[in-house]
Amino acid sequence: MSTNDTTVGEAHPRFAEALRELGLDVEVRRFPEATRTAAEAAAAIGCDLSEIVKSLIFEADGVPVLVLMDGSSRVDVELVRGELGAGKVKRAGADLVRETTGYAIGGVPPFGHRTKPRVLADRGLLDHDVVWAAAGTPHTVFPLAPKTLIRHAGGTVVDVREQSE
Repeated sequence: MSTNDTTVGEAHPRFAEALRELGLDVEVRRFPEATRTAAEAAAAIGCDLSEIVKSLIFEADGVPVLVLMDGSSRVDVELVRGELGAGKVKRAGADLVRETTGYAIGGVPPFGHRTKPRVLADRGLLDHDVVWAAAGTPHTVFPLAPKTLIRHAGGTVVDVREQSE
């Protein structure tokens, strides 16, 4: 076992409780350096950037929505708007992210939030056997099969990835 391996006890308490409630036994890894960005997380874990799950909060007509996106891609706000039938969609500010999820930007997990926002999961996550997501802090991550992660997040699989020209 390497020095980075750890237990659920390293996760944010709210997220650790969510794991218990869901009956999920996952390995939470803690890193001495923050893994706030997908690139930092991928480097720390030693995985491909696309195997990182970004849990991003957007505002759709003022209502928080969680979008799960792979670390190497960007969310196409217009595709999100179309999926939701919303008039206006924008990235949520730090206060709304914390108010909605209970976590700070850089540590938002895909589930275990203070509220239950609608969840859109980009189809690209399904390209991997295992993906890594934040465990409630900027220093912790956990691995899970993408289908399991999306199911526990209550996500709908959609295509909301920005397409490169």
